[in-house]
Amino acid sequence: MTLAPPESTLVRLSKSPGRRLGSRWAPAALVCAGAAAVFLWCGVSARDLGLFAAYLGAGVALPGTLLWRGLTGGGRSLPEDLAAGLALGYAVEVLAYLPARAAGLPLLVLVPPVAVVGAFVCVPRLRRHWRGPELRERMPVWCAWLLAGIVAFLLAWSTMFLFRVPMAAAYVDMPYHLALVGEVRHHVPPTLPSVLGERLSYHWFVYADLAATSWVTGIEPVTLVYRLATLPMAAATAVLVVVAGRRLGGSWGAGAAAAGVTYFLFSPELVEDVVFTSRSMFTTWASPTQTFGALLFAAVVVLLARPQPFPRPQWAAQWAALGLLLAVLTGAKATYLPLLLAGSLLVVAVRAVVERRVPRAWAGVAALTLVCLLFAQFVVFRQGGQGTALSPFAAMRELWGQVAGIGPPELASAPLLPLVLLTGVHLFCLACVWGGVAGLGRRALEPPVLLLLGVGAAGIGAAVLLGHPSQSQLYFLEAARPYLSIAAVCGVLAAPRIPWTSAAVLAGLGAGGALVAAAPELSGAPLARVVLPYLVLGAGALLVWRRGFVLAVVALVAGYAVPGSVREVAGHVMPGEEDRDELIPKGALEAGRWLREHSAPGDVVATDLHCRYPWWRLCDSRHFWVSGFSERRVLVEGWAYAESTLSRAEPFVRPYLEVPFADQRRLRENDAVFRTPTAKNVRRLAQKYGVKWLFTGINPELGKYARLRFRNATSSVYQLG
Repeated sequence: MTLAPPESTLVRLSKSPGRRLGSRWAPAALVCAGAAAVFLWCGVSARDLGLFAAYLGAGVALPGTLLWRGLTGGGRSLPEDLAAGLALGYAVEVLAYLPARAAGLPLLVLVPPVAVVGAFVCVPRLRRHWRGPELRERMPVWCAWLLAGIVAFLLAWSTMFLFRVPMAAAYVDMPYHLALVGEVRHHVPPTLPSVLGERLSYHWFVYADLAATSWVTGIEPVTLVYRLATLPMAAATAVLVVVAGRRLGGSWGAGAAAAGVTYFLFSPELVEDVVFTSRSMFTTWASPTQTFGALLFAAVVVLLARPQPFPRPQWAAQWAALGLLLAVLTGAKATYLPLLLAGSLLVVAVRAVVERRVPRAWAGVAALTLVCLLFAQFVVFRQGGQGTALSPFAAMRELWGQVAGIGPPELASAPLLPLVLLTGVHLFCLACVWGGVAGLGRRALEPPVLLLLGVGAAGIGAAVLLGHPSQSQLYFLEAARPYLSIAAVCGVLAAPRIPWTSAAVLAGLGAGGALVAAAPELSGAPLARVVLPYLVLGAGALLVWRRGFVLAVVALVAGYAVPGSVREVAGHVMPGEEDRDELIPKGALEAGRWLREHSAPGDVVATDLHCRYPWWRLCDSRHFWVSGFSERRVLVEGWAYAESTLSRAEPFVRPYLEVPFADQRRLRENDAVFRTPTAKNVRRLAQKYGVKWLFTGINPELGKYARLRFRNATSSVYQLG
């Protein structure tokens, strides 16, 4: 193990110019240049790219970094300050945008960053924070290259599966994200733009960031959603995972290992199409809310993972930093505050027993988190649950349906035994990824490690005990993934050592065993076909188990995960063979933008476009591009994600995509205008619902009762008098 250099050496290194500094910034410069080249290649204009970079740097990251240093004293390294500062800058931006947009002056979002930068320029006591702490730890060059590799991987994956994919064939939820950006650009508090008057029981603060960016820079929301916005968030999260791993593991190698486990180690996959998921972090653009929440939460963990959080000279300032981050987490992603509450309560409970007194700082963290959680539930989400409910073994029930070849409604009455067995297999698969936790020993009593364990246990528990119509309870597991990975690496470092050669041999044996277990085709009952290969691997782990040989078992079970991890990682950057249906007409974007330019933000639009596949017997109502492109509220477009839909879904009985629209009378009156237009039903739509515009395909009959204002090869826009 390499000892840390003395402080005099750090001072000397901090003053050494030239080649050393350049070598440490070369990875970041290279990945930034690569990202710029990719965005330009994928259609982003040089103007938009430059404006986005300038606003992100000067309007978000710079004031956020100064605040991070001023409130928390700064981190040990410049990458930590920049990544955590970006998170804090996003928090300030969102909290500034909400009242600015509510007041009708969205550009007032620029006041806080200008005020912060001005204060740190003009106030002598604050000027020192432009340089940060005098004694700064440098991230090793090899670690910088590793981080650059992770970001480059995210960039390559995004390029292949989003940036170069035609917009009409992109991931199903992209128009939904776009519609919410348009809604928050014009309305705070927002409602669901695709169903007029429907409450928005959803985490929407990331869309406030995108809306603010669009107002300040003039960049089209579609460019932000489909290209630019989420990559900086994902990159900063990767940096903070390494930083947290370095802080708790004691070395940059520990931080690098934590990032490796977080991003590239997955559950063993022994049976084709039957996956006991450990969730990946590759939802960067598919779920902007998860990506935004992950960055904010990582900054919270880095703040709380300090040896002495909230020291007396700076306690008020650090509480202010924590309060800013938690305030935005209330509406950033619903998964994170419950995890933080569980982790902080575990710290309070264990440390109260060990120290025989309640740790006041951690009790304060738990209390503040609880207040924010209640605010989120009763104010931001308005007591909505978006279909999430207590439903033990819901994920395994879905998996059992694949294994046994049964579906709803029979799946709702599946026997308990296979669900319990499959859950046991799932936990074994998670142990293959995070088995290093078993080696923590007395380190498990340290408050920061307890926090990680509480977050991880809550994430796994939520994935097992909760259910959601579209399996969204698994986001809890994804949210906990970085912190379980850090805890696992800390456990490996704390456990009695074994030679690296022995660990490598055992990991190789595990990988070979996983390949052999996956090879034979087992006949017999479906449950036996799935469970037996994992029982074989579990028996192998038990044979290796002996007291004091925790790392031997960890190496073996981690080896089980290697073949599946290789397939998973390669699959994210290998060209896919699936055909993509282009479900958005080519003229839709042009028509939507025309409508946006010729209507007022409060205007209501009616459309007969509700189903992604109009020729299907059942309506897949995840249709959101009319509200997305026009940035206008629609009387009825897609209702799949409405609270009124998800709350009526019956998991394993009736999927949420089969739930009809809640207000059938409104839907009939809406569709009658397009199917059999008359002066009466057109007038009813205008007078009863305030509709001013009709957006549809080619429908010449409407011209008799409404004024045609725009038409291209695929879309028409009519105005009601």
